[in-house]
Amino acid sequence: MPATLAGQLVVAISSRALFDFEEENQVFEASDDRAYMQLQLQRLDRPARPGVAFSLVHKLLAFNQPDAPRVEVVILSRNDPVSGMRVFRSARHFELPVQRGVFTRGQSPWRYLRPLHANLFLSTNEADVRSALEAGVPAARVFPHSARASDAHPNEVRIAFDGDAVLFSDEAEQVFQSDGLDAFQRHEADRAARPLAAGPFKPLLEALHRLQQASTEQMRIRTALVTARSAPAHERAIRTLMDWHIEVDEAMFLGGLAKGEFLREFEPDFFFDDQTRHVESAANHVPAGHVAAGIANV
Repeated sequence: MPATLAGQLVVAISSRALFDFEEENQVFEASDDRAYMQLQLQRLDRPARPGVAFSLVHKLLAFNQPDAPRVEVVILSRNDPVSGMRVFRSARHFELPVQRGVFTRGQSPWRYLRPLHANLFLSTNEADVRSALEAGVPAARVFPHSARASDAHPNEVRIAFDGDAVLFSDEAEQVFQSDGLDAFQRHEADRAARPLAAGPFKPLLEALHRLQQASTEQMRIRTALVTARSAPAHERAIRTLMDWHIEVDEAMFLGGLAKGEFLREFEPDFFFDDQTRHVESAANHVPAGHVAAGIANV
């Protein structure tokens, strides 16, 4: 029978999101892909440093058991196949069981997300992320200069999500953008018992919820909702999660306060938000990515 990834949480990730290839990328941008390829070949036996999403990937892969594969990580990269050799060697150096990859030498690789049935795509390329989101795949543009994840929680995958336009639709955000905060608060209070429609990251939250059922003392998942909402608009967000039969471990209703310092205390392995100013605030403290969805990204 052919191999299958059915039933697994599938994370597709670019090489620059998984490893720190910023120095090599400067060569690519200053010259051409052949100079970049030559540099990667020269460094073939030098493991790349961990990148922004390394901690997230490392911990998710720890859910796998010899008789129970639960997470699959696939390299999906604009790199060329020669540079791909260094990616795989670096993964092996860090004992990451990554065995699948697609390398497209400058072409957009997002179309391969469909046969992978990916639950998440992480890339530093904004165009690829937007294409993935349009195709219905949860995706975020990694900020490559984000702070790296804390090592304070070695047995816990910690993931934080914004609400509107990430976990939920941007329905309420549209009201806020067009009519202001007071109208937004009235809109949400009047509809407190009416669940919000799903946003682009609901499928990932559902997949993580399923993976939580396999938690052990060796590895578990902790999630947080980190939103600019405040009371009374908090209630609709909570009731929406209840309607989905999904629990989050922490919820922060910050009423417009900067999210970065709160995320610093939560110490996530990754944070997802649809607004670049929130991602920039977060990136000073934690690994962060931009979800180019909703009215704020039109």
